[in-house]
Amino acid sequence: MAVPLFDTATQLEEVRPELNAAIERVLDGERFILGPEVTAFEEEFAHYCGAGHAVGVANGTEAITIALRAMGVKPGDEVVVPSFTFYASVEAIVPTGATPVFCDIDPETYCVTPETVHAALTANTRAVIAVHLFGNVAPVAEIASLGVPVLEDAAQAAGAASHTGRPGTLGLAATFSFYPSKNLPCLGDGGAIVTNEEVIAERARVLRFHGSRDKTDYEEVGYNSRLDELQAAVLRVQLPYLDKWSDGRRAVDQRYYEAGIARVARPPERAPGAAPAWHLYVVAHRKPDLVASALQQAQIGCRPYYRTPVHRQPPMREWATRAELPGTEQAAREHLAIPMSPFLTAAQVREVVAAFRRV
Repeated sequence: MAVPLFDTATQLEEVRPELNAAIERVLDGERFILGPEVTAFEEEFAHYCGAGHAVGVANGTEAITIALRAMGVKPGDEVVVPSFTFYASVEAIVPTGATPVFCDIDPETYCVTPETVHAALTANTRAVIAVHLFGNVAPVAEIASLGVPVLEDAAQAAGAASHTGRPGTLGLAATFSFYPSKNLPCLGDGGAIVTNEEVIAERARVLRFHGSRDKTDYEEVGYNSRLDELQAAVLRVQLPYLDKWSDGRRAVDQRYYEAGIARVARPPERAPGAAPAWHLYVVAHRKPDLVASALQQAQIGCRPYYRTPVHRQPPMREWATRAELPGTEQAAREHLAIPMSPFLTAAQVREVVAAFRRV
């Protein structure tokens, strides 16, 4: 039985008639940039997160850069960030002029902890990026108690929750990506910044629009980074399905346990108080490449994502001089993403676990 790593086709098929209608609505309205669809999505997504403001931007990477600048990060500052994450989490710091400072993670939850962040703090730390990696939820409140502002990188965590709220309300601000493979996808690039702070939201709106409020007078050097009307309309269609799809992902996690995944690999551990959205389902194994080869031969989708952590990527070496990250190195060495979608059946899950047993 072939089992894909992702199943975006089934998800799109469920909403295809509504998507077609939404696209027609935008075409008929002839407003394509910062029109009523973006305004409505921003209101609806902020409400979903439980936050006061959402600001649509062009993608999740620029969302981080703009959010950091809106939070006051400037040249000479330092931003603490995990190395076991997608490259953009770190890449997006550099355009602010600030210095990335790498911290370690817990290799069982794949998230930063107060202890790993504390070890990286200096007198120049201006912000911490807490990545909700793979849809888990990092302990933001505990990290914020260290006395430094926290930006949540929630690119993989739409639909996740914790006992204190959803991503988007746990730190000073949060950023989201709506890349087509994400839990809440658009049909191209898209992103958002979510915050309860009006000052941050307003500065983000200015920065996304060339540093201007009216395209006539300019307050600072900004970006051309706007969520377009078509993508906003697509996101509005899918947002009401997000909780259902997230519950489906959590049900698949339970199916993996029932099928015996813990006897053949180490499944991801939920962070304390978290209800993860499991954008990716990442297990650990002492010989992940051997397992991956066997799974691929059985037509089961799998792949490592961050075998080379960011601090060891060539463009980042100048900032990696202080990095001693044993948890990161372990996670990079052992991790393997296996199939996950809201529509993964119990039979497919059993097939994946059976393939592990055959290795």
